[in-house]
Formats: sequence, structure tokens, C-alpha cells
Amino acid sequence: MATFEEQTECVVEALFSDLLGEDNSDYRSLETDCGGSVQFAGKPLTEFDPVVVASRLRQIGDRCNMDFEKVSSEALAEVLEGKMEKFGAAVDSLSRSWCVQNPELVYERAFLSISVKLLTHVAKKVPAMVCTSQLTKTINGNLQVRSYIEACGGWGNLDN
Repeated sequence: MATFEEQTECVVEALFSDLLGEDNSDYRSLETDCGGSVQFAGKPLTEFDPVVVASRLRQIGDRCNMDFEKVSSEALAEVLEGKMEKFGAAVDSLSRSWCVQNPELVYERAFLSISVKLLTHVAKKVPAMVCTSQLTKTINGNLQVRSYIEACGGWGNLDN
């Protein structure tokens, strides 16, 4: 069984493949198969399907309607300039602000939504500055988000 960190890495790799439109033979088409397990990097994974989870994560990200160009945040400004070491701090700050403005939001869902949407936004602006490790580290490094995902039953049970 893969660790949480390994599963996160698989999910983020699948998400990047989807975002970048890469044709990678390790991934299935969601149109033709929405269930079961997938083999990733030569390792069979039976508890969850990273392609399906990545699709759910992208749907969560699509719910973020924040205009990053109009938000005032020092960490965000640095990320938008391609300084990705501030990515985690920017996501955390934006998530907390979004939750204050929308009390019905759960911080962990806001965090996942903003992290995916911001990464997508930056990938379009400065693609050379974006890599999978930024999102992986951001999710794995946030104990509150990790606990939330684990309380849902793990990545495989995260709903959109």
C-alpha cells in the first residue's frame, strides 16, 4: 500500500498530465474507464485511482472563481512573478481569506481548490517555473489538509 505522500505524488502527476494535455500511457482516459486501479510508475495501486482523483481535484479547483491578478498579497505577487517557493504560503493565505469571506466554505476544500487553480494559472503564465513538486509539497506539508483527506478515507474517497 502506498503512503499518503506517494499517493499525493501520483495524484499530482496525473493532474499535471491532464492540465498539460500530455498523452501518457500510464494513465487511462476518463471517458472510457472511470473505475478500478491503475499502474503508476511500475507500481500497482489498488486503493485508489490517481487519474480519477486528479479529475476530482481539478473539478474542485474549477470551483475557485478568484481573480489572482486582482488579489493583494505579497506571497501571491511573488508566485505570479514565478517565485514558486512562496506557493504554499500564498495558497494558505488565500484559502483563509476566502473562508472568511465565505463562511460556508471548509478551509481544506478551499485550500485544495485554490492550490489547483493557482497552479493552473501560473502554469499558463510562466510554465517553465511550475513543477509537480510544488503542489505535492504544499498538500503534504499542510497537516490540516492531510488530516481532512485521511478523514474522508484517503485520496480514493475524496469527492468533488
